[in-house]
Amino acid sequence: MASTSDFKNGMTIAFNNDLYTITEFLHVKPGKGPAFVRTKLKSINTGKVLDNTFPSGSKVDEVRIERRPYQYLYKDDQGYHFMHTETFEQTFIEEKVINGFEYLKEGQTVEIVFHAEEERALFCDLPARVELEITYTEPGIKGDTATNTLKPATIETGYEIRVPLFINEGDKVKVDTRDGSYSERVK
Repeated sequence: MASTSDFKNGMTIAFNNDLYTITEFLHVKPGKGPAFVRTKLKSINTGKVLDNTFPSGSKVDEVRIERRPYQYLYKDDQGYHFMHTETFEQTFIEEKVINGFEYLKEGQTVEIVFHAEEERALFCDLPARVELEITYTEPGIKGDTATNTLKPATIETGYEIRVPLFINEGDKVKVDTRDGSYSERVK
C-alpha cells in the first residue's frame, strides 16, 4: 500500500478494477478545507486518460511492473513469440498487447512490460523509430521533390505506409511506430 505522498510520475496503481500509470500529479493545499492530490491516470489496458482527485493521505495499491528486453522471433497461430535477451527464456504474447505490431520484424529488440506478481505481459513497446525496407512502391519521377506529396509504399512487414515521391523500391526508411508515419530515408 502506498499513500498519496508516495505518488510520482510513472508509478503504476490498481484503481477501479484496472491498472493505471500516473502521468501527472499535483498536491493542492487550499486555504480552506483539507489538502488533496489532483492526478491524471492513464489506463494500461485501454489507454484512456482519467482525471481523478485523491484526498491527501489516502491509500492506494501500488503495482510493481518490470520492463524486460526481448527479441522478436516469429508469429504463429498462438501469437507472437519472443526470447529474453539475457536468460534466453521464450514467451509468446497476443497481438492486442503489442503497440505497433505492424512494424515488428524478426530479430528486432523490444521492451515487454510485465506485471511482476502475476508474471503477465501488460504491453509491448517497440522503439520509437524502426528501419524498414520498401518492398513495393510506384517509381518516383525525377524533379518531384519540391512538394510534400506522399505516395503509398509497402514495407517488408507487409503493411502500407505513406512516403515522399522520391522513395523507391529497395530504399530503407525510418518509420515512427507510434503513428506509422515516414520519418526519413536511411543512407
